[in-house]
Amino acid sequence: MAKYNLLNTLTLPGDLKKLGEEQQKLLCWEIRQKLIRTVSENGGHLASNLGTVELTVALHTVFDLPDDSIVWDVGHQCYTHKLLTGRADRFSTIRQEDGLSGFPRPSESKYDCFIAGHASTSISAACGLAKAKTLSGDPHHVIAVVGDGAFTGGMVYEGLNNAGRSSDRLIVVLNDNEMSISKSVGSFARYLAAKRASDGYLNLKDKVEGALVKIPVVGESVRDVVKQSKDMFRQAIYHSNLFEDLGFYYLGPVDGHDLPVLIKMLERAKEVDRPVLIHVNTVKGKGYPFAEQDPSKFHGVGQFNRSNGHTKTPGASFSSEFGRMLTGLAEKDDKIVAITAAMQDGTGLTPFAQKFGDKNRFFDVGIAEEHAVTFSCGLAAGGLRPVFAVYSTFLQRGFDQLIHDAAIEKQHIVLAVDRAGIVGDDGETHQGLYDAAFLSEIANCVVYSPATFRDLQYALERALYHTDGIAAVRYPRGGEPELSDPAFSAAEDYTHISSGGDTLLITYGRETSEVYKAVKLLEAQHKKADLLKLCKIHPLPEECVQIARKYRTILFVEEGVRSGGIGEHFLAALSAARYRGRMSIRAIENPCIRQMAVPAALKSCGLDAQSIAQTVAELYF
Repeated sequence: MAKYNLLNTLTLPGDLKKLGEEQQKLLCWEIRQKLIRTVSENGGHLASNLGTVELTVALHTVFDLPDDSIVWDVGHQCYTHKLLTGRADRFSTIRQEDGLSGFPRPSESKYDCFIAGHASTSISAACGLAKAKTLSGDPHHVIAVVGDGAFTGGMVYEGLNNAGRSSDRLIVVLNDNEMSISKSVGSFARYLAAKRASDGYLNLKDKVEGALVKIPVVGESVRDVVKQSKDMFRQAIYHSNLFEDLGFYYLGPVDGHDLPVLIKMLERAKEVDRPVLIHVNTVKGKGYPFAEQDPSKFHGVGQFNRSNGHTKTPGASFSSEFGRMLTGLAEKDDKIVAITAAMQDGTGLTPFAQKFGDKNRFFDVGIAEEHAVTFSCGLAAGGLRPVFAVYSTFLQRGFDQLIHDAAIEKQHIVLAVDRAGIVGDDGETHQGLYDAAFLSEIANCVVYSPATFRDLQYALERALYHTDGIAAVRYPRGGEPELSDPAFSAAEDYTHISSGGDTLLITYGRETSEVYKAVKLLEAQHKKADLLKLCKIHPLPEECVQIARKYRTILFVEEGVRSGGIGEHFLAALSAARYRGRMSIRAIENPCIRQMAVPAALKSCGLDAQSIAQTVAELYF
């Protein structure tokens, strides 16, 4: 098979319509080899992409992009789509600086109609795109491809509820692989399991309708009578069909790796005069045994050995240390419970789940961050100590619940905010740059940003036992930065390192390492600059404001958005204290940072040690 090279010889996606069944199968095999090879070298989302190869080929065979539009839910399963739309020659650059994004990006290609980085959004976006086509007289279709895991998020049902009432050319493809990032949970997962076990309905329906139509004169009339009573028929075989009840024409379940059947089903969907939902069963990791056996491990994966599936053993990270610390605290306090939104492994909660899962103290609520926040508030109201572990980028989805259900009610919940700051290769949709700013605007909220594992232990214990209301502990992706000064060995609300200079650099979290290096660079130039490291960043410790008032010049350095950030709060506090020295902020002005390694991203924002030292030297000395 390897001697063929259809990916590089075909004009895609147009030539897909010319391929026979065997050539299509060969193309799918080539795509899988390219996916495995590229992701093993670059890292990325492998299992989800391997599972949607045939589905993507079928979509591009039946529909005419970019006139027709595909909206990918989350978007991390769009790699095959990129290979089929003129980007195969650049595919080796995926998730690299100045390369292809790991998610759909309209600015990258006319075939990407909508950006996606969070789950459960595609149906709403597709609903709007389809309505726009209807209103402009455009006869083309919009297809939303959404995974079963996304159906644990409420926005899916808001989209379905509104889309089902329309007469737009909208097709929803439910990619049912029984997995989200952590295994799908809840009632909807059980509902789909029942549907998978009852696929006889569609076959029977087709055969009955086909036979009736062939009966001379009365055939179509009898068929219409049968259609009018389909609710009872469906009830007897399916017991219920949520999607048809919402107004969709339901097709499936269908084998998502059977290309001829997929193509037939999609062509049939094009003929229906109302929104259609196609239920497709796929295998996550299909075609790569290691990913099939452990799809969670190969969901988002770093570099790995293709021949044996071995990944590099990660060192200690803030996520893993958080999980270890929380498990240790929970062993002594049976009121501690942990909540995750389908991110058990990513947030380091696997040890907690293994220890306390059978004791009903660990809860995976699925991709439902809004529910997770309010659920945590309910647990707190019941006398427990809930800890919700969530990525910064996904916590944004629970902002209303933080205000309405947590802050106003003064419920004591702990937020373990993972991936705070720049995340690197996943790019703009996953950067954790807003949490410090929006959390600091919420009443009854205390925010910690540890720079070291020791700080993390301190902050977690303070959040659990020495605060009321919302307590957030935010920390970056990856491991502990290098901070060699003995002053950093003590964990407190703040650390002040003084050398007798009249310039003060203030920072927090991971950025402490870069600022400390900048101080050392200035020291080598015989320029003195002192350092104030915050661990508690909101409310600001009053002592820190008093310390800062003694300096002639102040630079606040922040790995987060400038507008509304902690730096602005600090400078406002200094102004209120009648500070008359020079003060400025170095933070992130444009938070839509594309994919690149973290060090490169810090440098591009002027947050690396060299840039900070140069700024201080030019402005203050």
